[in-house]
Amino acid sequence: MNPLDRRILALAIPALATLVAEPLLVVADTVIVGMLGVAELAGLTIASSVLGVVVGLCIFLAYGTTATVSRRLGAGDRAGAIQGGMDGMVLGAVVGVALALGLAALAGPVLSLYGATEAATAHATTYLRIVAAGVPAQLVILASTGVLRGLQDTRTPLYVVIGIATLNVALNILFVFGLSLGIGGAALGTAISQWIGAAILTAVVLRGGGREGVRLRFAPAGVLSQARLGGWLVLRSAALHAALVVTTYAAAGLGEASLAAHQAANSLWMVAVFAMDALAIAAQALVGLSLGGGDVASSRGILRRVLVWGVGFGAVLGLALVLASPVLPSAFSDDGAVHSVLRLTLPVLAVLLPVGAITYMYDGVLIGAGDARYLALAGIVSTVVYVPFALAVRGSGAGLPWLWAAYGVWLVARGITLWWRMRGEAWARTGA
Repeated sequence: MNPLDRRILALAIPALATLVAEPLLVVADTVIVGMLGVAELAGLTIASSVLGVVVGLCIFLAYGTTATVSRRLGAGDRAGAIQGGMDGMVLGAVVGVALALGLAALAGPVLSLYGATEAATAHATTYLRIVAAGVPAQLVILASTGVLRGLQDTRTPLYVVIGIATLNVALNILFVFGLSLGIGGAALGTAISQWIGAAILTAVVLRGGGREGVRLRFAPAGVLSQARLGGWLVLRSAALHAALVVTTYAAAGLGEASLAAHQAANSLWMVAVFAMDALAIAAQALVGLSLGGGDVASSRGILRRVLVWGVGFGAVLGLALVLASPVLPSAFSDDGAVHSVLRLTLPVLAVLLPVGAITYMYDGVLIGAGDARYLALAGIVSTVVYVPFALAVRGSGAGLPWLWAAYGVWLVARGITLWWRMRGEAWARTGA
């Protein structure tokens, strides 16, 4: 194994476990809530969709801080790197409080837009209003994780996430079944776990800053700088999550069984995507470090290697999904209609995984390069191309497998736009 591969894997393997732990929390919630009934599981589907959009739009707190910190580190300014990361954490806390209040107030009207059944919408509203309390903690976790990734440390977030994931499952079981709190118990357990994780990661970053003479403070100029940096990344995430919302909207029009099956399929997809995204995160940190030091050639070398690893990993995950497809549906629901839809859908997901890997690797390199504007524009174009396909599936009632096949159109469109960018040199800006 060459030195570059070792560097990639040294960052990617801990990041893999960290990333997989987050969607596994969703899988755990899905399994636990699925035991309550189909209406509860359908409600979790649309509540998770809204929460995913809100938190996903704030992913710039992780990606932006990773790029900022790694570039400054590559330029030799470690103290400045940590300070930039702390500014991102403050921004995350402020934005998180505002979003939590908005979600709690608007949960009912927003969820009703999905057009799900009355029972499913009621359960979704209960879940979203309670889990909203953990949103500020989620955003602080995103920003602090970005700081540590930029410092080339993916192990510390791993240890913290494993701890809070284990705690989350235990609390959810206690609240849902032990205290009979229903779907609200699952939301409460998740929120508590997130606050504990945020407190631990904040302490880690503050300790590292103290060694460099950097203190956590509200620095308006730095916070606004992080906000401007994240603006294009917000648009990028908005375009990406618009595609996911349209997918959930289309699934809601296919019936309650298909909507419940979509929650299970989407949970598994996100586990696989987050697993592959570990390589993209390694690319972010390494490309930012290389470009910060003025080395463009190394950045292209990093892209080539993560593409090889990503496509191979995607193919392995796809094969595993196909082999497990006969037994996986029963883990999510005891409803026969849900089983039938899910068994037909999983092979489609398996085919899409290697295709998606290419898109995610290009995305990671361009985020590390700070090419947020192009990423936003490419995401908007890809989503505009995809939307008619998703709506056609809903209108025709073609079924959930066809909806996921349509989602493949989005993956291909996005991959082509990012590949086109990488052919030139405009993305490869050097310096801190």
